[in-house]
Amino acid sequence: MIVLIFIYLLAMVCWLGAIIFFSFFTAPVVFTVLARPDAGKVVSVIFPRYYILVYAAGGVAFAIAIYLLMANRGARGWWLGAVLAIGIALGCTLYAGTVVRPRVDAIRSVSEEANPDPAIKAEFDGLHHLSVMLNGAVLLLDLAALFATAAALAPRAFP
Repeated sequence: MIVLIFIYLLAMVCWLGAIIFFSFFTAPVVFTVLARPDAGKVVSVIFPRYYILVYAAGGVAFAIAIYLLMANRGARGWWLGAVLAIGIALGCTLYAGTVVRPRVDAIRSVSEEANPDPAIKAEFDGLHHLSVMLNGAVLLLDLAALFATAAALAPRAFP
């Protein structure tokens, strides 16, 4: 059971770490150092790898959290909270990566032209805003899942 909990926590740490590092370090630096079109190109190369990592980490965490909910007689409410938070976060991540990101990539170059089509520019801006909101929601949901995990494990660690 300890190995399973370790893998679960490692998956959550990888997922949260990816979000935090990309959102608060990588993207701000890339968009500060490079011109917007070049920064957009760099980020569009990073995103496929980023999403592979967060899909894998989220999927592993979700599967193990479900198992821990079913196998645990105590703290079921906390494990249920973790499962729900991770499930919603994984859904948001999948939507951002499979629906929002491909559309953003398809219109990025048009939106960065000297005189972009106003409708496409507005769509790009709206999709970018949605992507940022989804990423923020996933960050908060993952933190909630970790809190629920700590609460579920606390009675065993601290009788």
